[in-house]
Amino acid sequence: MNNNNSTPRENKKPFLFGTFAALKHYNYRLYFIGMTISMMGTWMQTTAQGYFIYQLTNSTTYLGLVVFMNGVSTWLFTLVGGAVADRISRWTLIVITQTFMMILAFILAALTLTNAVQPWHLLILSFLLGVANAFDVPARISFVLELVSRDDMANAIAWNSTVQNIAALAGPAVAGLTYIAFGAAWCFTLNGISFIAMIIALLLMRIGHTPQDLHSSNSFAVIAEGLRYIFSSRLILSLTGAVGLINIFCFGLLNLLPAWVIDVLHGDEVTNGLLFSARGFGALICALILASLAKFKIRGKLWITGFLVTPVALFIFALVRWIPLSLVMMVIIGWSMMMTTNNANAMIQSKLPNALRGRVTSFFVLVFNGTIPIGALLGGVAVEHVGAPLTIMASAVILMLFALGAWFYFPDIRQNI
Repeated sequence: MNNNNSTPRENKKPFLFGTFAALKHYNYRLYFIGMTISMMGTWMQTTAQGYFIYQLTNSTTYLGLVVFMNGVSTWLFTLVGGAVADRISRWTLIVITQTFMMILAFILAALTLTNAVQPWHLLILSFLLGVANAFDVPARISFVLELVSRDDMANAIAWNSTVQNIAALAGPAVAGLTYIAFGAAWCFTLNGISFIAMIIALLLMRIGHTPQDLHSSNSFAVIAEGLRYIFSSRLILSLTGAVGLINIFCFGLLNLLPAWVIDVLHGDEVTNGLLFSARGFGALICALILASLAKFKIRGKLWITGFLVTPVALFIFALVRWIPLSLVMMVIIGWSMMMTTNNANAMIQSKLPNALRGRVTSFFVLVFNGTIPIGALLGGVAVEHVGAPLTIMASAVILMLFALGAWFYFPDIRQNI
C-alpha cells in the first residue's frame, strides 16, 4: 500500500511543513475536516447528556453509572475491535461504526423530543455507544498511517488531538447555548447530523487497503499475539498505565462536572458548557504545541511534565469557588492531561510494527476508555458519601503519588524519548 496517499501534484509542489506537515496529505485533510465536525457533535451530546441525566435523576451515582455502562462494552469488545482492525479494511470499519453511532444519536434525540426517555434508556444507549467505540477508536487511531507517511505520523497524531480539542472547546459551549434555547434533544439531534460530515469525508477519500498477513485465522490467537507483544514491552505497559491512572483519578471525575456546577458553583447549563470548553481549550493549546514539537525528541520530558502538573491543578480546582478561576484551572487541567496522554500515544505508536498496530492500539484504547468509567463510578459514589471537594482533593493526592513514582522509576522514558 502507498501510505503517502498524496497526489502527484502534492509531491511536486511543497505545501505545508513543520507544524502542518500532516495536512499536506489529501486524505488526511478530508479526515481532519470530517472528524472535527463529527467530534463537535459528540462533545455537544456528551455535555448535554451529563447535565440532562443529573436533572433527570438528581444522582451522582447514576451519573457515574451511565458512564460505567459505556465502559462495560469497552472492556468486552475493544480487544476484539483491535483484532478486527488488523483483519479488514479500517476504512470500511470506520464507515460502519460512524453510521451506527449516528443512528444511536437520532434514537436518543427522538426519545427526548417525545418526552419518552427513561433512565434505563440512557444505560442501554450508553452501552451500545461503547460497543461502537470499541471498534471505531482502534480503527481510527491505526488508520492514521494509511492517511500520511510514516515521517508525518507523530505530527498527524498531534493533529488528531487538535481535532478532538477544537471540538472539545467549541462543542460544549454550543451545547450550553443550545440546551438553554432549545433543550437537550436538539443537542442530540445536532450530534446525529454531525456524523454525516465524517461519512462524506470517508467516501471522498482515495485510498486502498492491503490485508494484513496474520499468522492465524483464529481470532483468539490473533488477540493473544498482540497481548504477548504488549506484555513484553515495558514502554507500552508503563505509558498505558500512566494514562489509566490519569483517567481514573482525573478524567473520570470530569464526568461529574454537572453535579459540581449545580451543587458547588451554583451555576447553570452555560456554566457547565464553559467548564467543559475550558478543558478543551487547554487541551487544544497543548495539541498545537505538540504538533509544533513533533520533530523534537523531547516527548518523554513533556509526558512527565503533564503527569506532575495534573494533580496540582486538580487539587487547586477542588478549593476554588469562583467561576472565572475555576475556568482557568480547567484550562490547566486540559493542558496537562493532553500533555500526558498524547505523548504516551505518540511514543507507543512510534515503536509499533504496522501488522500489530490495531491490536496494540486497541489495548491502549481499552485502558484509556475503560478507566474513565471506573473513575466516574467510584467518584460518583464517593461524592455522595464524602462530598465533591474532598473526593477531588483525595484523587489529586493519590495521582501525585503515582506521578512522583513515575519520575523516579521511569527515568529512561523521561530522558531518552
